[in-house]
Amino acid sequence: MARQPIQTGDAPQAIGTYSQAVRAGNTIYLSGQIGLDPGSMTLVEGIDNQIHQVFRNLRAVAAAAGAALDDAVKVNVFLTDMGDFARVNQAMAQYFAQPYPARAAVGVASLPRGALVEIEAILVID
Repeated sequence: MARQPIQTGDAPQAIGTYSQAVRAGNTIYLSGQIGLDPGSMTLVEGIDNQIHQVFRNLRAVAAAAGAALDDAVKVNVFLTDMGDFARVNQAMAQYFAQPYPARAAVGVASLPRGALVEIEAILVID
């Protein structure tokens, strides 16, 4: 099965040896996104702004792959403070429709560039 890298200028460029996403067949693997503004490549301020920027970044990469966040079957959330989990739940309801994707949430000691949240997703399209 051929792998197709996905890249868009509407989301932060990869900061290392990875693709923003990779499509393999009808499955799209979105790399973890942090709250970087794609224009300035700087981290937005505050947990709520970072959560929303992460979802906007994921949505942009999904769109570049010809998909949408509603195609997500699995989402992994990484938080430096699990006390922010309720905020992620509130935001997810704005970016995903039911049935919601499966999800894991993991507390971590730190994230790249001092981010407070990172989210990755797996999408399946027809």
